[in-house]
Amino acid sequence: MPTESAHGPVGVICPSCGESTVRTVEESCADEASVRDGLSDRLAKAPGVTSGFDGCLHFVEGMLMVGVGAALAYSGVDNDKPLYTIGGALLAVLLFVGTILVVRGETRERDVVNAGEHRADRLWRPAHYCSGCASVFCPGGSPWEGLLTPEQFQKYVWTEAGYGKQLDPAVGDLELPPGIRTGTEGAQDHV
Repeated sequence: MPTESAHGPVGVICPSCGESTVRTVEESCADEASVRDGLSDRLAKAPGVTSGFDGCLHFVEGMLMVGVGAALAYSGVDNDKPLYTIGGALLAVLLFVGTILVVRGETRERDVVNAGEHRADRLWRPAHYCSGCASVFCPGGSPWEGLLTPEQFQKYVWTEAGYGKQLDPAVGDLELPPGIRTGTEGAQDHV
């Protein structure tokens, strides 16, 4: 909870251990040391997704490989080698379907993250991390009360934002403390 002085808020104190060098989750994630030790991944607001540019690049790469399969099929027709014709045609079709599925999957993941961004931000921004006891909490108890481990915090934010299906299975199986309800937004784990 913030402490007050004559000049306004001084800082936040951890409700568990009383540590006063508590930082926001956002500041903790931006710290270079937290990136090295994996804390920034455990406190991430959303799963990492490929950019639209990467999706376009994957499509171009896939179509180039489809072209290789088509060239192999054409070579078989041109040189009267049915094995090359059949193999090249099958390769081209499989690569085309695979490319479409990969690009479509990346687009869906981006859409899910974009759709849940506001819900995740509402829980993630006010959260603070105490390195003394490795807990996450919200000063003043809003939008939730109590202490969470970084993994429980990730499960809570990601589930509420609709990213629960993308959680690591070990994190997804964690129990949240009593009083921390999930599912209040009504749009969890789907768009």
